[in-house]
Amino acid sequence: MEHTGIKIDDKHTAKDWGLRMISMVIPMPEPKTNYIDIPGADGSLDLTQSLTGDVPYNMRAGVQFTFDSSGGYEDWHAMSSEIANYLHGRKRKVIIDSDPGFYYVGRLQLDSQKSSEIMNQIMITGTMDAYKYEVADSLGDWLWDDFDFETGIIREYGNLQVVGELNVIIPGRRKHVIPVITASATMSVSYGAESYDLVAGINKIYDLTLGEGENILTFTGTGVVSIDYRGGSL
Repeated sequence: MEHTGIKIDDKHTAKDWGLRMISMVIPMPEPKTNYIDIPGADGSLDLTQSLTGDVPYNMRAGVQFTFDSSGGYEDWHAMSSEIANYLHGRKRKVIIDSDPGFYYVGRLQLDSQKSSEIMNQIMITGTMDAYKYEVADSLGDWLWDDFDFETGIIREYGNLQVVGELNVIIPGRRKHVIPVITASATMSVSYGAESYDLVAGINKIYDLTLGEGENILTFTGTGVVSIDYRGGSL
Protein backbone atom coordinates (compact mmCIF):
# COMPACT_ATOMS: atom_id res chain seq x y z
CA MET A 1 0.00 0.00 0.00
CA GLU A 2 1.29 3.46 -0.88
CA HIS A 3 1.44 5.69 2.18
CA THR A 4 0.29 9.05 0.90
CA GLY A 5 -1.38 10.95 3.71
CA ILE A 6 -3.96 10.82 6.46
CA LYS A 7 -7.69 10.27 6.74
CA ILE A 8 -9.55 12.84 8.84
CA ASP A 9 -12.97 11.39 9.63
CA ASP A 10 -14.49 11.03 6.12
CA LYS A 11 -11.88 13.08 4.21
CA HIS A 12 -8.49 11.95 2.93
CA THR A 13 -5.76 14.55 2.42
CA ALA A 14 -4.56 13.08 -0.89
CA LYS A 15 -7.75 11.66 -2.38
CA ASP A 16 -10.08 14.55 -1.50
CA TRP A 17 -7.76 17.57 -1.40
CA GLY A 18 -4.80 16.55 -3.59
CA LEU A 19 -2.24 17.16 -0.83
CA ARG A 20 1.16 15.47 -0.77
CA MET A 21 2.45 14.78 2.74
CA ILE A 22 6.08 15.79 3.17
CA SER A 23 6.52 15.36 6.93
CA MET A 24 4.76 14.46 10.17
CA VAL A 25 5.55 14.93 13.84
CA ILE A 26 3.77 12.79 16.45
CA PRO A 27 5.30 13.52 19.87
CA MET A 28 4.87 11.18 22.81
CA PRO A 29 2.54 12.41 25.57
CA GLU A 30 4.21 13.92 28.63
CA PRO A 31 3.92 11.70 31.74
CA LYS A 32 2.09 13.27 34.70
CA THR A 33 4.82 12.75 37.27
CA ASN A 34 4.27 13.33 40.98
CA TYR A 35 7.36 13.72 43.16
CA ILE A 36 7.20 14.61 46.86
CA ASP A 37 10.28 16.11 48.45
CA ILE A 38 11.36 14.38 51.68
CA PRO A 39 13.21 16.82 53.98
CA GLY A 40 16.51 15.44 55.20
CA ALA A 41 16.51 12.53 52.73
CA ASP A 42 18.12 12.00 49.37
CA GLY A 43 15.93 12.36 46.31
CA SER A 44 12.13 12.49 46.32
CA LEU A 45 9.23 10.12 46.85
CA ASP A 46 7.83 9.09 43.47
CA LEU A 47 4.02 8.84 43.65
CA THR A 48 3.46 8.86 39.88
CA GLN A 49 1.91 5.38 39.83
CA SER A 50 0.57 5.23 43.39
CA LEU A 51 -3.17 5.55 42.67
CA THR A 52 -3.79 3.34 39.64
CA GLY A 53 -0.53 1.47 39.27
CA ASP A 54 -0.18 2.94 35.78
CA VAL A 55 1.52 6.09 34.48
CA PRO A 56 -0.96 8.90 33.71
CA TYR A 57 -0.25 11.11 30.69
CA ASN A 58 -1.07 14.59 29.48
CA MET A 59 -2.59 15.15 26.05
CA ARG A 60 -0.33 14.47 23.07
CA ALA A 61 0.57 18.07 22.17
CA GLY A 62 2.41 19.27 19.07
CA VAL A 63 1.09 16.79 16.49
CA GLN A 64 1.89 18.20 13.05
CA PHE A 65 1.30 17.08 9.46
CA THR A 66 2.84 19.13 6.66
CA PHE A 67 1.70 18.94 3.03
CA ASP A 68 2.29 20.72 -0.24
CA SER A 69 0.16 21.15 -3.33
CA SER A 70 0.27 23.07 -6.57
CA GLY A 71 -2.06 25.79 -7.78
CA GLY A 72 -2.46 29.51 -8.16
CA TYR A 73 -3.78 32.04 -5.68
CA GLU A 74 -7.44 31.34 -6.38
CA ASP A 75 -6.86 27.60 -5.91
CA TRP A 76 -5.02 28.25 -2.65
CA HIS A 77 -7.81 30.44 -1.24
CA ALA A 78 -10.50 27.92 -2.18
CA MET A 79 -8.58 24.94 -0.81
CA SER A 80 -7.65 26.72 2.43
CA SER A 81 -11.27 27.67 3.08
CA GLU A 82 -12.54 24.17 2.31
CA ILE A 83 -10.08 22.49 4.65
CA ALA A 84 -10.52 25.11 7.39
CA ASN A 85 -14.29 24.80 7.29
CA TYR A 86 -13.95 21.05 7.69
CA LEU A 87 -11.44 20.77 10.52
CA HIS A 88 -10.18 24.06 12.00
CA GLY A 89 -10.88 24.02 15.73
CA ARG A 90 -12.90 20.81 15.48
CA LYS A 91 -12.37 17.48 17.21
CA ARG A 92 -11.65 14.84 14.58
CA LYS A 93 -10.49 11.23 14.21
CA VAL A 94 -7.20 10.83 12.32
CA ILE A 95 -5.89 7.63 10.69
CA ILE A 96 -2.38 7.70 9.21
CA ASP A 97 -1.92 5.68 6.01
CA SER A 98 1.28 4.11 7.35
CA ASP A 99 -0.43 3.03 10.61
CA PRO A 100 -3.92 1.99 9.46
CA GLY A 101 -4.78 -0.19 12.46
CA PHE A 102 -5.03 2.77 14.85
CA TYR A 103 -6.66 6.18 15.02
CA TYR A 104 -5.90 9.36 16.96
CA VAL A 105 -8.54 11.70 18.38
CA GLY A 106 -7.97 15.39 18.92
CA ARG A 107 -8.74 19.00 18.06
CA LEU A 108 -7.14 20.20 14.82
CA GLN A 109 -6.00 23.51 13.40
CA LEU A 110 -4.99 24.66 9.92
CA ASP A 111 -2.03 26.83 8.91
CA SER A 112 -1.98 27.49 5.16
CA GLN A 113 0.81 29.39 3.38
CA LYS A 114 1.38 30.40 -0.22
CA SER A 115 5.06 29.52 -0.56
CA SER A 116 5.54 30.45 -4.23
CA GLU A 117 3.64 31.36 -7.39
CA ILE A 118 2.57 27.75 -7.95
CA MET A 119 3.29 25.91 -4.66
CA ASN A 120 1.24 25.91 -1.47
CA GLN A 121 2.07 24.60 1.98
CA ILE A 122 -0.62 23.22 4.25
CA MET A 123 0.07 22.43 7.89
CA ILE A 124 -2.47 20.55 10.00
CA THR A 125 -1.66 20.61 13.70
CA GLY A 126 -3.44 19.29 16.76
CA THR A 127 -3.53 18.19 20.35
CA MET A 128 -4.53 14.53 20.57
CA ASP A 129 -5.51 12.04 23.25
CA ALA A 130 -2.49 10.44 24.89
CA TYR A 131 -3.23 7.05 23.31
CA LYS A 132 -3.99 5.96 19.78
CA TYR A 133 -6.90 3.52 19.59
CA GLU A 134 -7.52 0.33 17.62
CA VAL A 135 -9.64 1.04 14.56
CA ALA A 136 -11.51 -2.26 14.86
CA ASP A 137 -13.52 -2.77 18.02
CA SER A 138 -14.34 -6.13 19.55
CA LEU A 139 -17.98 -6.17 18.39
CA GLY A 140 -17.80 -4.83 14.84
CA ASP A 141 -17.05 -6.45 11.50
CA TRP A 142 -13.38 -6.96 10.65
CA LEU A 143 -11.79 -5.05 7.77
CA TRP A 144 -9.06 -7.45 6.74
CA ASP A 145 -7.60 -5.10 4.11
CA ASP A 146 -6.22 -2.85 6.89
CA PHE A 147 -5.28 -5.61 9.33
CA ASP A 148 -1.60 -5.83 10.31
CA PHE A 149 -0.79 -9.51 10.73
CA GLU A 150 2.40 -8.66 12.68
CA THR A 151 1.02 -6.27 15.31
CA GLY A 152 -2.77 -6.59 14.99
CA ILE A 153 -4.98 -8.44 17.47
CA ILE A 154 -8.12 -10.23 16.31
CA ARG A 155 -10.88 -9.37 18.76
CA GLU A 156 -14.17 -11.21 18.40
CA TYR A 157 -15.97 -10.92 21.71
CA GLY A 158 -19.57 -10.64 20.57
CA ASN A 159 -22.41 -13.08 21.35
CA LEU A 160 -20.33 -15.56 23.34
CA GLN A 161 -22.28 -18.52 24.70
CA VAL A 162 -21.91 -19.20 28.42
CA VAL A 163 -23.05 -22.66 29.56
CA GLY A 164 -21.74 -23.21 33.06
CA GLU A 165 -18.34 -21.58 32.63
CA LEU A 166 -16.51 -19.73 29.85
CA ASN A 167 -12.95 -18.35 29.82
CA VAL A 168 -12.27 -15.40 27.52
CA ILE A 169 -8.66 -14.32 26.92
CA ILE A 170 -8.26 -10.62 26.07
CA PRO A 171 -4.75 -9.47 25.09
CA GLY A 172 -4.37 -6.00 26.58
CA ARG A 173 -2.39 -3.15 25.10
CA ARG A 174 -0.65 -0.34 26.98
CA LYS A 175 -3.80 1.58 27.92
CA HIS A 176 -5.79 0.33 30.91
CA VAL A 177 -9.38 -0.23 29.77
CA ILE A 178 -12.67 -0.85 31.58
CA PRO A 179 -14.63 -3.22 29.30
CA VAL A 180 -18.38 -2.90 28.82
CA ILE A 181 -20.07 -6.28 29.23
CA THR A 182 -23.58 -6.95 27.92
CA ALA A 183 -25.23 -10.06 29.35
CA SER A 184 -28.49 -11.72 28.35
CA ALA A 185 -29.08 -12.95 31.91
CA THR A 186 -27.70 -12.52 35.40
CA MET A 187 -24.36 -14.26 35.88
CA SER A 188 -20.92 -13.54 37.31
CA VAL A 189 -17.48 -12.74 35.93
CA SER A 190 -14.15 -13.34 37.63
CA TYR A 191 -10.91 -11.51 36.93
CA GLY A 192 -7.84 -12.37 38.96
CA ALA A 193 -8.93 -13.06 42.50
CA GLU A 194 -12.11 -10.96 42.29
CA SER A 195 -15.64 -11.95 41.24
CA TYR A 196 -18.33 -9.52 40.07
CA ASP A 197 -22.07 -9.94 39.60
CA LEU A 198 -23.51 -9.09 36.18
CA VAL A 199 -27.07 -7.97 35.60
CA ALA A 200 -29.06 -8.73 32.47
CA GLY A 201 -28.18 -5.80 30.25
CA ILE A 202 -25.18 -3.47 30.11
CA ASN A 203 -22.50 -3.72 32.81
CA LYS A 204 -19.54 -1.38 33.37
CA ILE A 205 -17.65 -2.39 36.49
CA TYR A 206 -15.16 0.33 37.41
CA ASP A 207 -13.09 -2.00 39.58
CA LEU A 208 -12.58 -4.32 36.59
CA THR A 209 -9.73 -2.78 34.59
CA LEU A 210 -7.87 -4.75 31.95
CA GLY A 211 -4.17 -3.97 31.74
CA GLU A 212 -1.28 -4.77 29.45
CA GLY A 213 -0.70 -8.45 28.63
CA GLU A 214 -3.02 -11.44 28.89
CA ASN A 215 -6.32 -10.82 30.69
CA ILE A 216 -8.58 -13.79 31.46
CA LEU A 217 -12.26 -13.22 32.21
CA THR A 218 -14.16 -16.23 33.55
CA PHE A 219 -17.95 -16.09 33.14
CA THR A 220 -20.16 -18.36 35.25
CA GLY A 221 -23.84 -18.92 34.50
CA THR A 222 -26.05 -19.49 31.48
CA GLY A 223 -26.62 -17.00 28.70
CA VAL A 224 -24.90 -14.86 26.10
CA VAL A 225 -22.28 -12.16 26.74
CA SER A 226 -20.64 -9.54 24.56
CA ILE A 227 -17.48 -7.68 25.63
CA ASP A 228 -16.90 -4.21 24.22
CA TYR A 229 -13.13 -3.60 24.38
CA ARG A 230 -10.91 -1.29 22.33
CA GLY A 231 -7.16 -1.34 22.90
CA GLY A 232 -5.00 1.76 23.18
CA SER A 233 -1.28 2.13 22.45
CA LEU A 234 1.34 4.87 22.69
